[in-house]
Amino acid sequence: MQFTKFTDFGLRVLMYLAATPEQGVITVGELASHFDIPKNHLNKVVNRLVKLGWISATPGRNGGLRMAQAPAGLLLGDILSALEGHKGLVDCDEPPCALRGSCHLKRVLDIGQREFYAGMNRHNLAELVMPPTSTVIARMQFQPMAVH
Repeated sequence: MQFTKFTDFGLRVLMYLAATPEQGVITVGELASHFDIPKNHLNKVVNRLVKLGWISATPGRNGGLRMAQAPAGLLLGDILSALEGHKGLVDCDEPPCALRGSCHLKRVLDIGQREFYAGMNRHNLAELVMPPTSTVIARMQFQPMAVH
C-alpha cells in the first residue's frame, strides 16, 4: 500500500501547521519552499484541507494558513481516508477481471483496508508532531527560505 503524493503533501501541511504556534500563520509559498513542493500542487492540497474544515486560509497581505481544528481531534485514519478517497486497493472492473464474482481477493483486501484505517485512528495529528518532529518544524520556521 502506498499513498499518493497528494496525501503525503496533505500530511506535511497538517503536521507543519499543527506544530506552529496558534498565533502564527504560514503561507503556501513558505510551505512550498520548506518542503520543496511546487506551489501549484500545494495549492490544490491546501484547498482540499480548507474544504474539509481542518485548516483555515485568510487571504491578503497578512493572511496565511492555520489550523482550524485542534490537532488532537484529527484522527490519522480519518485524515488518510479523506485524502486518499474511498477507492479500493484493487479494481475488478477496469480492466474487467475474469475472476470477478468468484474471487475473494477484493473482499479480503477491503476488510484489511478498513482495519488499517481503524488502526490508524488510534493515533491523532498531535501525536505526529511531538518532539523531535516539532523541534525540526520550529527550526524550519526560522530558516531562510530557498527561492524557486
